[in-house]
Amino acid sequence: MHRGKGMKFVGDSRVPAVRKPNIPKDYSEYPGKTEAFWPNFLLKEWMVGAVFLIGYLCLTVAHPSPLERIADPTDTGYIPLPDWYFLFLYQLLKYSYASGPYNVIGAFIMPGIAFGALLLAPFIDRGPERRPSKRPLATGFMLLALASIFYLTWESVVTHDWEAAKAQGKIVKEVAIDKEADGYKIMEKQTCLTCHGENLQGGPAAPALTEVKLSPEEIANVAKNGKGNMPPGVFKGTDEELKTLSEFIASIGKQE
Repeated sequence: MHRGKGMKFVGDSRVPAVRKPNIPKDYSEYPGKTEAFWPNFLLKEWMVGAVFLIGYLCLTVAHPSPLERIADPTDTGYIPLPDWYFLFLYQLLKYSYASGPYNVIGAFIMPGIAFGALLLAPFIDRGPERRPSKRPLATGFMLLALASIFYLTWESVVTHDWEAAKAQGKIVKEVAIDKEADGYKIMEKQTCLTCHGENLQGGPAAPALTEVKLSPEEIANVAKNGKGNMPPGVFKGTDEELKTLSEFIASIGKQE
């Protein structure tokens, strides 16, 4: 075909002289290699999405979301745990160079550099090759990022105190606490509430005292000699105060 044949010159652009109808491409020319978007491809996407949706619904019914007690901002001993996709950042803030006075480095600077590198990656490596072996810079950054995220996530999972976290989030029956009682005031004076909570709901370092099934004598023995995470000698009051405290805690455990 000669140059310009069947064309009209409009300035420096060329447009077809004869308009052709907008007919969809005949996909039979490429059997097994391509298909029409509507309805073939879109139907497959919907079917796969429906399978995953039903799967998630079944998992939700079989394993309901774990609920914890109402958040208490005064509980300084609470052990937080973010969702799994933030665990690597959570673990990063545990290291000395990214926590404490260097918290800004771990919370903003290091993640900012990492995610900023992702934004700059298309401008740094602009090679046309698609094979990883032909793009060492991009492949190296990708492997380094994956290895770092995997390692930090794994460390966060294995070092987290799951038993303490389960105990601190356990929903306990609400019991009315008489904060004007002598026993409660003695507990407040002896700093018992620091670990057991203002409403005696317990925490990561101490159990709840609202459902204690011990006698006053047994409670007094634990308060004086310690048990489990509670060391001996914590209670420094008189024997009369110890008796009042133990009877107060025992009475709470017997409430309906």
